[in-house]
Amino acid sequence: MGKLYLIPTPIGNLEDMTFRSLRILKEVDVILAEDTRTSGKLLQHYEIVTPMQPHHMHNEHKTVDAVVKRIQAGETMALISDAGTPAISDPGFLLTRACVDRGIEVDCLPGATAFVPALVNSALPNDRFVFEGFLPPKKGRQTRLKILAEENRTMVFYESPYKLLKTLIDFVSYFGADRPVSVSRELSKLYEETVRGSAEEVLRHYSDKPPKGEIVVVVGGKK
Repeated sequence: MGKLYLIPTPIGNLEDMTFRSLRILKEVDVILAEDTRTSGKLLQHYEIVTPMQPHHMHNEHKTVDAVVKRIQAGETMALISDAGTPAISDPGFLLTRACVDRGIEVDCLPGATAFVPALVNSALPNDRFVFEGFLPPKKGRQTRLKILAEENRTMVFYESPYKLLKTLIDFVSYFGADRPVSVSRELSKLYEETVRGSAEEVLRHYSDKPPKGEIVVVVGGKK
């Protein structure tokens, strides 16, 4: 029987790859990639010629069984997403669960994950926190926000630059204008930035300066 590796990839800076990750990507039979074009640039940078095949949210449900059968037959595979750790707001959970259910060994390597540096940089309490990923865009959003308004742990969210203002407006409405917020964007990249303040202050900042890039929002819990 083969094995499945989950390999974190850089969230920006290409130097954020571990020696072990590079070795395994060279040794496995196949690399499952969220986007073969994006991953191709990373593999080319490190002169990795292992064959790739697509594994993303649009085909994950259809391809899991076939992938599992190939691993059971002896192939060793590595799963990578476009950036960060697979299965953290990215494809990977379904395949991991299927492998575990069938007794296949799964090994997730340590490495880049966007919410960790954002959480630490926020200077908000991080001894206890809750990772929420992306909020529901429409259905269930209000219900979720009402529940989270009572959460006393630090909360971590992912958000796109196009929806950040809407989310900050919701935080002001549901959590209060004074709730502490930290927005980190473009982590590990040239224009990395973290803006800290009250929900109202951070909203004002990004209303005047529209955000760009990948974004992590950290919100203090209810006092």
